[in-house]
Amino acid sequence: MNTLALPCADIHCHLSFPEFDADRDHVIEQLRTAGIQRLIDPGTGVESSRRSIGLAGDHDFIYANVGLHPHEANAPLSPAVFDELAMLARSRKVIGIGEIGLDYHWPDHNPLLQQEVFRKMLRMAISLDLPVVIHCRDAWPDMLRILSEERCSVLRGAMHCFSGDLELARRCIALGLKISVPGTITWKKSMLPEVVSAVALEDLLSETDAPYLAPTPMRGKRNEPAFIVHTIRKIAGFRPEPPEKVADTLLHNAITLFDFP
Repeated sequence: MNTLALPCADIHCHLSFPEFDADRDHVIEQLRTAGIQRLIDPGTGVESSRRSIGLAGDHDFIYANVGLHPHEANAPLSPAVFDELAMLARSRKVIGIGEIGLDYHWPDHNPLLQQEVFRKMLRMAISLDLPVVIHCRDAWPDMLRILSEERCSVLRGAMHCFSGDLELARRCIALGLKISVPGTITWKKSMLPEVVSAVALEDLLSETDAPYLAPTPMRGKRNEPAFIVHTIRKIAGFRPEPPEKVADTLLHNAITLFDFP
């Protein structure tokens, strides 16, 4: 695979997921060759947050987020769950709260419970002064309403795997959030080219969401963090800046938002 001979960041990669259990060391070797200097492994619940923290503890360039994915918000949740997440969020290598958000795609979703959980996780991030990483699928009106209602001076973060249009991107940016661009920018019919060409480069981030959403030409395969080279090249193709400037700015944006050591 061709590599990007430039430093870059993958701000959302589920490297601790079981899909990488068989060859995680090799995947890590490949992503380092690809130029990734910072990688964030996000939690989706208590147990996965523990795994994310464990993986981060084994590698100096990997960091963790602690979160409760909306798919985990479809049953009554004990207050102990939030207490445990708050404790985990104080771990040394945790640099954000996520993956959190709203997802109304599946018919058995519970919107009111998801909204309650989302608000609790936003308030946790505010209390700990940590950025958020937000998942939104088929829930934009409620998402923007809740963000507006919960907004405060320290609330900041990223719209993970952004799939909206330019108007939605601008509304998220106005709320203090950056737009995180996954490999779907390489897919046909993606709205992301319009978004990345119109917003300021300083408002963009790069991610893979591996093992999901592999970019073209790897589509249909397990996504890997090293494949971020295709995403960054595609972003650069829609920008006036040279690829070196794009990659450097995306890395700088990640370091600034998440306050990497």
